[in-house]
Amino acid sequence: PSAYNTPKQPVVRFKRNKHHKGSIYCVAWSPCGQLLATGSNDKYVKVLPFNAETCNATGRPDLEFSMHDGTIRDLAFMEGPESGGAILISAGAGDCNIYTTDCQRGQGLHALSGHTGHILALYTWSGWMIASGSQDKTVRFWDLRVPSCVRVVGTTFHGTGKTCYRSAVASVAVDPSGRLLATGQEDSSCMLYDIRGGRMVQSYHPHSSDIRSVRFSPGAHYLLTGSYDMKIKVTDLQGN
Repeated sequence: PSAYNTPKQPVVRFKRNKHHKGSIYCVAWSPCGQLLATGSNDKYVKVLPFNAETCNATGRPDLEFSMHDGTIRDLAFMEGPESGGAILISAGAGDCNIYTTDCQRGQGLHALSGHTGHILALYTWSGWMIASGSQDKTVRFWDLRVPSCVRVVGTTFHGTGKTCYRSAVASVAVDPSGRLLATGQEDSSCMLYDIRGGRMVQSYHPHSSDIRSVRFSPGAHYLLTGSYDMKIKVTDLQGN
């Protein structure tokens, strides 16, 4: 029999029991792989110092942050040398703020306010930029150099048309060039938005239920979507 017919069973290299007091909703690696962040409905963000080579904790104490007053739905590390690879962003329910944390110093940096509904998704690009999707049916772009919201998508007119989300934005992603935003909504629609042009490119329904995750391929030729309908789909973005 071929190797494809007899796959090897995966080996668990590291396990941490009762890491949180509640369900863990989101996890993230730091760009250098030496920090592992988790967010939970116990309202805590934890950062675990980790050695990727030995696949084990380093022995240094975990960092624990309690700035959230609701479930943490998503978190991500800022990428790029500008942020030093240790700036963590996190958001979710409660006060609907996005919090930024310097994990090297172990201290909070910013509380970014503006959303009026629970934040369901975060995405970072270009070193300092953040996109956030919310139950308030908007996507907000944030620039940490300011730091503040620099654009709201979903409530304002752009050019000759209106970009309006009809339901909660459950997932967001930006292509590697920083030009195109993709969103997945709870009404099963997917929207493509031209960031530089400030306009919607297309809206379509690849699924029959909530779209909970969207991601571009490395060359942005394809968009991968995952849904509550138990399907994953790849959309060809090339051409028209």
